[in-house]
Amino acid sequence: MRWIATIAVSLLAGFAGAALFTLTPLADRAGEAWLMRDPEVLTRAMDELQRRAMAERIAPVRAEMETPFPGAVLGNPQGTVTLVEFTDYACTFCRQSVADVDALIAANPDLKVVIRELPILSQDSVDAARMALAAAQQGRFAQFHAAMFAAGQVTADTITAAATQAGVDLARARAAIDAGVFDSQLQNNVFLAQTLGINGTPFFIVGDRALNGAVGREAIARALDEARAS
Repeated sequence: MRWIATIAVSLLAGFAGAALFTLTPLADRAGEAWLMRDPEVLTRAMDELQRRAMAERIAPVRAEMETPFPGAVLGNPQGTVTLVEFTDYACTFCRQSVADVDALIAANPDLKVVIRELPILSQDSVDAARMALAAAQQGRFAQFHAAMFAAGQVTADTITAAATQAGVDLARARAAIDAGVFDSQLQNNVFLAQTLGINGTPFFIVGDRALNGAVGREAIARALDEARAS
């Protein structure tokens, strides 16, 4: 247990800006007793280290990350608090998160949701992401986003059906897709994901807080409250 106490105290000393130090036997025993009274402190310390590391990764790309592809935004485009979601239409957990994001939008009129297409599961994911950006170009993104996730499976047929349901001009969309208009945006999303250490979807970012997976509306709401308070 002494080595655990040493790590915990050293971590907390680092948070305070102090140099790491070697504990005396007396301090070692005191630290061990303190850790035994609150064994979760080491977990909290590690969580804080991870949060700070993510905040450092976010800072250089924040402005770019929070600036949506034109039209690829949900909620209030002029909102004062921003939720960024990296998503894949073939991702089951992304589909499960749609209702949570919709509920947060309904409850927070100041919320802007920037959707970053990160199609990592299949070629159909890539095709759906391209169509989503084509829909955004035509001002039909929210409609396509909802219809595509509601479709369940992602196939050529469901992509076409979702685009039709959303009112997308298919000829115009396919011409833009064939011309590679949206490929640089998808490549940039991959670059941002790599910069941030994202390796799965959904992945949410609010302020300096990162939330990995289908974490639920309550966790995202808490992150939104923290972002407003900061």
